[in-house]
Amino acid sequence: MSTADTAPGDASTEQEATGGGPAAPADWRRLDRRTVLLAALVTGGVAAGAAVPTTLGLSGRLGFGPAVAWVLTGAALLIAFGAGADYVRWRRTRYRVGADRVELHTGLLLVKKRSLARERIRSVDLTAHLLQRVLGLVTVRIGTGEHTGGESTLELDPVLRAEGERLRRALLERGHTATSGSHREGELVALDPRWIRYAPLSFVAPALGGAAAGAVLQVSDWFGAQGQVIDWVGDRYRDTSLLSVLVLLAVAVVLAGVVGALGLWVEMWWNYRLEREPGGTLRIRRGLLTSRSVSIEERRLRGVDLVEPLGIRLLGAARIDAITTGLAKDDEEQHGDHNTLLPAAPRLVADTLAAAVLRETTSPTGALLTAHPTAARGRRLRRALWAVLVLVLVLALLGVLLTPVLLWVALGCAAVGPPAGVLLARDAYRGLGHALSGEYLVTRSGALRRSTAALERAGVIGWTVRQSYFQRRAGLLDITATTAAGAGAYTVYDVDAAEGLDFASEAVQGLLEPFLERVATSGRGPAGERVPAEEPAGE
Repeated sequence: MSTADTAPGDASTEQEATGGGPAAPADWRRLDRRTVLLAALVTGGVAAGAAVPTTLGLSGRLGFGPAVAWVLTGAALLIAFGAGADYVRWRRTRYRVGADRVELHTGLLLVKKRSLARERIRSVDLTAHLLQRVLGLVTVRIGTGEHTGGESTLELDPVLRAEGERLRRALLERGHTATSGSHREGELVALDPRWIRYAPLSFVAPALGGAAAGAVLQVSDWFGAQGQVIDWVGDRYRDTSLLSVLVLLAVAVVLAGVVGALGLWVEMWWNYRLEREPGGTLRIRRGLLTSRSVSIEERRLRGVDLVEPLGIRLLGAARIDAITTGLAKDDEEQHGDHNTLLPAAPRLVADTLAAAVLRETTSPTGALLTAHPTAARGRRLRRALWAVLVLVLVLALLGVLLTPVLLWVALGCAAVGPPAGVLLARDAYRGLGHALSGEYLVTRSGALRRSTAALERAGVIGWTVRQSYFQRRAGLLDITATTAAGAGAYTVYDVDAAEGLDFASEAVQGLLEPFLERVATSGRGPAGERVPAEEPAGE
């Protein structure tokens, strides 16, 4: 046990220790003491959830009365252990915000001392689940935005909501320079409940439906009744054909997925609003049961990505993601919505918000794009047909080896797959495009998930040029803009080789030029005479 973590100011008043009351910026503070109560409530909920199946399992051998007694005793011990462990954590955790660094000391047997330089802090995000909200608490996550796991993030769990807001303001308001542009501050957009109609059209719905079906089988297995559930379903449809049963089950799974997608959307986006705060910070607030607050510094913003999954694109909607540096990258925030500025909304709303966020009069995502050569369409058609062919062959082989049902599935795929593949391939080709729009380069691609990324030219730190054997024969290449923001790379797919290199050279002048040589070509002037021309070519 280390004793080296004592520091001046540790004997602070009880008011300072719980996070309440004024204190000098360099004073040590503790987390809120209600964390012990919170731990007891959470552990009690876990114990209550496990009590019913445990009691049923023990009552068969011990009898109902003894089983209840054992379960209650175990639950009491579990709650006491959880609350006691969190009390020790509370006693051994301190933090302070100094002029130059934010420090966090925690641990009993293994003492951890960590600190972040204030100048490197890029995000201060607040999260509060339902119990924390009832108790007036929040979890504060302070991050540098670096991709180094937990070492780049300090988490204060929990503190008073007022303390969390104080920390957020203090750590983000540090010498911001004025941002050019005349767009307003305050609320930029707020939730329109009608946007919920896009939720069932996402790819989340079928995934949730499958998860619901799996959960029913898993829970029934816990109670030893999985066989009975399957037999009950079989009895209901004993006189129904297998194909009809499969269709009905698919419909049930889809309906369950739709309900789940609606519930998930409400939980994630209820009370959503996007605000621009003085000093140049964008703040997203959202959440029904778990409230979330994400802050993005505009000086770290490098563009926006207008994302149109196929379902919502058919209804003329899109969502907006931020292309930015400095967002938290710890394990708890790997979900795709952490950098989302706008959930699925009408395309006009998305374009208007993109322009407002970038402080432009019109959104670069709406720029007129240059189409790609028809050879790119051929590549997509061939890939789609090959994918269908491989799937049909695999299903047919499994049908021969395992069950004739798969042969019927293979036949269905053979009938539906090629037309669907051709439609998706042609749609993917129509979606290809690139352009330069003011200070932004724009690239668009995708069919099932169409993405139109507007990346600030100043944010490009390198180019990667790739050309496969088949692309070389077709005169195409992929050229990727590398950046420290967002996904880290944004690619112009299957563009004409000379046109793509010209695009990259013009987008960021001087970056690609050392790797290009100009090859003289021939053309004809107005009078029909041949005149020399130049086109870029990779070395």
